[in-house]
This record gives sequence, structure tokens and C-alpha cells, in this order.
Amino acid sequence: MMIPTNNFGNALGEFCKILFPISEEIYCGNSNSDIAICTLSSIGLLKQIANSNIFDRISIVGRLLSENKGIDQIISHLHKNKEIKNLIVCGREVSGHKAGDSLYRLYRNGIDINGRIISSISPDPYLTVSKSQIIYFQKEINFINMINETDFNKIKQKIV
Repeated sequence: MMIPTNNFGNALGEFCKILFPISEEIYCGNSNSDIAICTLSSIGLLKQIANSNIFDRISIVGRLLSENKGIDQIISHLHKNKEIKNLIVCGREVSGHKAGDSLYRLYRNGIDINGRIISSISPDPYLTVSKSQIIYFQKEINFINMINETDFNKIKQKIV
């Protein structure tokens, strides 16, 4: 499988990391919970959830900034942590990358023979996770699409 590279995009990404350092924050909660939350680019929402009274009902909450490595990490984590059955994807979409949309399209459509997320509008939606991990994601995870929702109370209602 050949994965196309975008040297300009990679260089721009490294340049942005220097100019706009963004900490990669993930909060682990109740390891027995079946709920994971992805807040996309909304760091304030991420912190609000992690510091709330519902955090003890959540396995993990984190962000997703890229349509490739970030999605690979989510799929790998869900595959390794089989107790997680529900993924709530909320928060503001990542401008330019459309990582949330790519994650949703992966869930609905899978990947093509080159590892590209089918019908993704992201600039570089190529994954390295295995086909079996993607099938697990599609068949075993309940994807709760709340992309662009930042209202904590509406998100809280989805946690049972």
C-alpha cells in the first residue's frame, strides 16, 4: 500500500507546531466506562468535561486535530480498549483538516485500497491502521455525531 505524502503540508504542519504550540491533552477517567468523548478542536470543552461531575462516567476524553495520525490513534485506542462501545464526537470542527468529518466518513464508508478515507473532504485522509481495526470501529462502536456542538449540557444528556 502506497501512502501519498504531502511534503509541503508536512512542513507547514511542523512550522505551525512551532508558531502555535498546542498541547495534546487526553484525560483518562473511569476505565470501566463504555464512553469515550472526542472534543475535536474545542480545548475549553475538553477541560470542562474533564473537570465536571460526569467525568467519572467517561473512560477517556481527548481532542482530534488531524485527519490521519489523530484518527489512527483513536481507532487503535478503541481497538485495544474493547470495553469502550460509545464514541461521542463533539466540539468545533478542525478548520481546514475537517478531522471530525473524516472520522464520521470512516465510520460510514471505510477506506479504499490506498488507505484513503472514502468520500473524505480532508486534505490528507490516509490511515495506517489495519482494515480489521477499521471494521471493528464500524461494527462495534456506536458513533454519536455531535460535530460542532459545544453546549456542555446537550453533550451531557448523551451520557447515560
